[in-house]
Amino acid sequence: MTQLNEATRGNITAEMKEIATREELPIDKLRSLVATGRVVIPFNPIHSPKPVGIGEGLRIKINANIGSSADISNLDEELEKARTAKKYGADTVMDLSTGGDINAIRRKILEETDLPLGTVPIYQAAIEAIDRHGSIVDMSTDDLFNSIREHAKEGVDFVTVHCGVTKESLEKLKGAHRIGGVVSRGGSFLVAWILHNDKENPLYAEYDYLLELAKEYDFTLSLGDGLRPGAIADGSDKPQIQETIILGELVRRARKNGVQSMVEGPGHLPLNQIEANVRMEKSLCNGAPFYVLGPLVTDIAPGYDHITGAIGGALAGWLGADFLCYVTPSEHLGLPTKEDVRQGVIASKIAAHSADIARGKDLSVDREMSLARSSLDWEKQLSRAIDPEFARQFRKDRVPADEETCTMCGGLCAIKITKKFLKGEK
Repeated sequence: MTQLNEATRGNITAEMKEIATREELPIDKLRSLVATGRVVIPFNPIHSPKPVGIGEGLRIKINANIGSSADISNLDEELEKARTAKKYGADTVMDLSTGGDINAIRRKILEETDLPLGTVPIYQAAIEAIDRHGSIVDMSTDDLFNSIREHAKEGVDFVTVHCGVTKESLEKLKGAHRIGGVVSRGGSFLVAWILHNDKENPLYAEYDYLLELAKEYDFTLSLGDGLRPGAIADGSDKPQIQETIILGELVRRARKNGVQSMVEGPGHLPLNQIEANVRMEKSLCNGAPFYVLGPLVTDIAPGYDHITGAIGGALAGWLGADFLCYVTPSEHLGLPTKEDVRQGVIASKIAAHSADIARGKDLSVDREMSLARSSLDWEKQLSRAIDPEFARQFRKDRVPADEETCTMCGGLCAIKITKKFLKGEK
């Protein structure tokens, strides 16, 4: 019985109870949100991870992508990335491995992490198609669905499936004259497959079978944005909007079949288009949780895209996005390292927390820090920091002459001077 089916029957699962307590939300309210599909709980019982709720009325969650490539594949490094993601506050992890022993990497991550794990099964299906048939476009429908089933049987909690890349949406793509083209890896596989075989996307044509698998294993569908814009000049174009319209219908079909689903969104977007995109997804997809990559608000910052993504993520979150996929400094440059993962998670956590504050959540967290600053309580400031280790090292490297202050102002500390004279001292 899926989380969605339980909720629609009026039943409250142990996972719902835990999430309601953590989110400080009445349990009946949470159950109702799950029943209507506005909140999802990615929870494959085979993996049985720490329950995480994503969606309306909850704190914004963040995901950290890890995984190997054909050029760099090291199991220990990927496990360390997973540990780093959890340590610095990621709510979920996705394994996007495309190189080395993909099965071993995924299985070991599932063993070691208690965070919900997501994957993109078409990656493995495409790689195996190259080995078996010599080309991605010779991948069979069975190849694709066998990969999805294998991931589900092992305990994967949510899967990205690019069901909205269809023959219809490709007609919009052909006339779009995009600068960035198709930047989704899974999306590009399906574009090539559809055009080469002149057949409909199997994930769309056999969506009912996909729903059967999701219901059987209770994994959540993350309906992928295979035609997301990869340049801000392409933002909100016809292919992107057409895909979102298709995904909205697939959300409704999933709910009707008791399957949890969320919708992935762009990508690269200028700031002034973020609000319209969030509102569009929420309207077309009937309030389904919105999972955004960034959005990245400028194309000129390789090496700093964790910042461009955090800027867009904070705004998207405030406007209603529910789930932020982190962006690391190495986006557009190379495979992330452990340090890239740390920086990406921290940047996205700041974005999510900033948006939560604007939505009236966790104001007490910042109030505690403000009180510590106003009293020059350095220990409390450091312990309340989003990255205490980094903050402590920063202060240790810049030891002030007056330990009550910092090396920015020293004896000219505004807080210290004001406190002294307010007390009537001279």
